[in-house]
Amino acid sequence: MVKAIALLSLLFWLTAMPIGAFSGALPYCQTVAEQEICLLSLRRSAKYYWQYRAAVSIAGIRRPVEVYDCQRQQRVSSKGREIPFQSDGPGLMICSFFKK
Repeated sequence: MVKAIALLSLLFWLTAMPIGAFSGALPYCQTVAEQEICLLSLRRSAKYYWQYRAAVSIAGIRRPVEVYDCQRQQRVSSKGREIPFQSDGPGLMICSFFKK
């Protein structure tokens, strides 16, 4: 029983940690449709594993942290507005890291 609790707590902390803390790969930049998209910070939701809180910059312009919902293929702005992913936007890039 103690081992199970320890394992669950370890899994919780691993999913709550920023992904870049383990890989050291942030910021990660990629050129899409002649514009540079950089992933500046990324955190995975522990409760909703298909959602990520990410800060990105597009063509050097930094966006505030937004929630990227890979299941519904949309991002939720800091004001609560739901915006569908664009084919050349950061949403598909973020979700492609974690394909099942």
